[in-house]
Amino acid sequence: MDEPLRLVDGSEPPAAAPAETASFEGFVAENQTRLFGSLYLMTGSRYEAEEIAQEAFVRVLERWDHVGGLDDPTGYLFVTALNIFRNRVRRAAIALRRSIGVAPTPDAFGAVDDREVVLDALAQLPPDQRAALGVTALLGYSSEEAGRMLGARPSTIRARATRARTALRDLIGEER
Repeated sequence: MDEPLRLVDGSEPPAAAPAETASFEGFVAENQTRLFGSLYLMTGSRYEAEEIAQEAFVRVLERWDHVGGLDDPTGYLFVTALNIFRNRVRRAAIALRRSIGVAPTPDAFGAVDDREVVLDALAQLPPDQRAALGVTALLGYSSEEAGRMLGARPSTIRARATRARTALRDLIGEER
């Protein structure tokens, strides 16, 4: 008489579903405080910990027929919650990178070093090349205007500026 009732076709009676739900409810009651506490320590936010815990319990409930039969369903729950947390962190990091872009930090010391290298290289140029390069490249004058200022033909100014650029590349070590 203690044997469960069997239907003629061999299927379980409808009372089996509430028994599974009751065991899941007991599982939730046993683990919700520990899971919430662990998630709160990881996230630092009560609301996020609650959301992750709820989502983890929902995922375990969806697979309860498999998870309920495991040796350690609590471990499965905690791994599920940890995976949810990791996915949230990963998605947040991607969204942050997309929204602000990853900009390299300026190297102040590198800029000073570069300036020193350029000034040293300019000091090694002959004065006429340095003047031609300075007036055309730095001040932005045309070769005609620079020629009038420096008392030379425009073609001479262009040639001096070209020679100065070539010499700077060689002195600094920049590829052409």
